[in-house]
Amino acid sequence: MRNSVVLASLLLVAGCSPTAITEPSLAPRAAESIDPRLPIPDTMPTGTVDAALAQRLQALVEAARAGTSEFNAQESEATRLAAAAGPAASESWIAAQQALSRLVERHGVTTRAAGDIDALAGSRLGGLHWIRPADREAIAAAAAEVGLINEAQTGAIERLTSQLAR
Repeated sequence: MRNSVVLASLLLVAGCSPTAITEPSLAPRAAESIDPRLPIPDTMPTGTVDAALAQRLQALVEAARAGTSEFNAQESEATRLAAAAGPAASESWIAAQQALSRLVERHGVTTRAAGDIDALAGSRLGGLHWIRPADREAIAAAAAEVGLINEAQTGAIERLTSQLAR
């Protein structure tokens, strides 16, 4: 009984004690003193592109460009064979499928270049936790150019694939 009286009195005292939580101040904060009507500058100094990055990007774009002429030659051959292809599993259809497979293999040069450009951006972002604006612009330009080559080649492959699927 005595223990319960002591416990009840301790609980009563604990309930009456002031709380340790302090309320936040209602005084103006530093961010509230900024005039919201002021324009926020949207330009960042770009600086120069990292020379090693620019050289690597140029090599990847050149590899994609260089593969274009051979891709186009193989595409014309595959188009000719697809136009002459007979029913599925015929000799002419198999020859056209093999030409299409060689075309897809040649397309790998472009997709590899695109993947390497993405990997360069990813490694910069992972290592430095950001990409300098000039480097970002160079990466975007290289990716856009290789992307255009990739779109054209992908379109040709899809056209031939659907032509042979009939």
